Amino acid sequence: MTAHDFDVVVLGGGSGGYAAALRASELGKTVALIEKDRVGGTCLHRGCIPTKALLHAAEVADCVREAASYGVTASLGGIDPAGLRAYREGIVAKKFKGLEGLIARRGITVVAGEGQLEAGRTVRVGDDRYTGRDVVLATGSFSRTLPGLEIGGRILTSEGALALDEVPGSVIILGGGVIGVEFASVWRSFGAEVTIVEAFDHLIPNEDIALSKGLERAYRKRGIQARLGVRFASATQDGAGVTVTLEDGASLRADYLLVAVGRGPATAGLGFEEAGVSLDRGFVTVDERLRTTSEGVWAVGDIVPGLQLAHRGFQQGIFVAEAIAGLDPVPVPETQIPKVTYSHPEAASVGLTEAQAVAEHGAEGVTSYEYNLAGNGKSEIIGTGGLVKVVRRVDGPVLGVHLLGDRVGELITEGQLAVAWEAHPEDIAPLIHAHPTQSEALGEAFLALAGKPLHAI
Repeated sequence: MTAHDFDVVVLGGGSGGYAAALRASELGKTVALIEKDRVGGTCLHRGCIPTKALLHAAEVADCVREAASYGVTASLGGIDPAGLRAYREGIVAKKFKGLEGLIARRGITVVAGEGQLEAGRTVRVGDDRYTGRDVVLATGSFSRTLPGLEIGGRILTSEGALALDEVPGSVIILGGGVIGVEFASVWRSFGAEVTIVEAFDHLIPNEDIALSKGLERAYRKRGIQARLGVRFASATQDGAGVTVTLEDGASLRADYLLVAVGRGPATAGLGFEEAGVSLDRGFVTVDERLRTTSEGVWAVGDIVPGLQLAHRGFQQGIFVAEAIAGLDPVPVPETQIPKVTYSHPEAASVGLTEAQAVAEHGAEGVTSYEYNLAGNGKSEIIGTGGLVKVVRRVDGPVLGVHLLGDRVGELITEGQLAVAWEAHPEDIAPLIHAHPTQSEALGEAFLALAGKPLHAI
């Protein structure tokens, strides 16, 4: 048994873990980063990066298919799964190599293996023990399934969907949240028949209702079917496909079933509770500064209740490293964390939905404005519909910004600044948005809420 001592020991090398390791090292701490797979975690290897690569390939396919409408002669000969894999894996490999190099240059000790938390701020890996003055738990999440629904064969999670070596002819997607609608978008662009089954009444149900309804309209136009407000009952598979039965008695048949019902915290069997770290339904219990119930042990990312987003985990990792170093970082509230669904069209938001704002401030205390992207020149040029919706307190600050349309994810940072700085639309209205850009649509919404709409009545 070999003992190793560090200032900081980080268990998990995903977005939250490696961010904590990099920032702690930058602040002069000795750091051990323990990872059983590859640094970068789910986001880099099986989540954000490879899925967005597929979404870009899907956008290219759509552009070629619609090339004649732009005056370009082109034809789509088909989708090459081997080429898609090479493109996707090439991007991941390049980002992975860069991250490895950055970690090495910072002098961080990377330990390959599965860690078990023990008392005394120690993580055991095989016969070695790594003890830190502080320990950061960043073990990430896993794809959930439903009781009685066994993953395997033609029943896939997102990881299995990425590994497919074919473009399915037809797919049923169980879950209309972010993962479900993104894969629906990809497969439809590649030519598959797609049906989404969502137990709630709307797609992307955590977003403002305007975005949900707008995405549903866009998906109907694309030929993506959605069964909303109905629950899954059972699924059976054979060599040719999967049959899904719903609680209303309907039966659906497709080549594959993608299970996209959310992600659970990867905390089981890692010794957390035995080491004094309290869990609630598998999530780590933390205070407002991400301290667990065990002295000197912190937690970040998907194992902490709240939004399961890579950039949230990344920011939390930085926060914890700075707190450990004796700085006084400011926590970022959940409502100030931007969200993007990278479908076609994209949905992006930050802050309160209109319903949440009304619940908090009363209907008489809230007003909102929607600007249709049909009036935006750049959106017309790139061929996207959608909307910008801004929610504010009456005579008060911006509470929420909600966007729908291709590429609007690139605009959400301006929305985050408006919400986080509690800006009034009157403060933003004088600012200039370059022309022609999609950001002008956001500017138009701020102008309207400031009482001086320009391109809207």
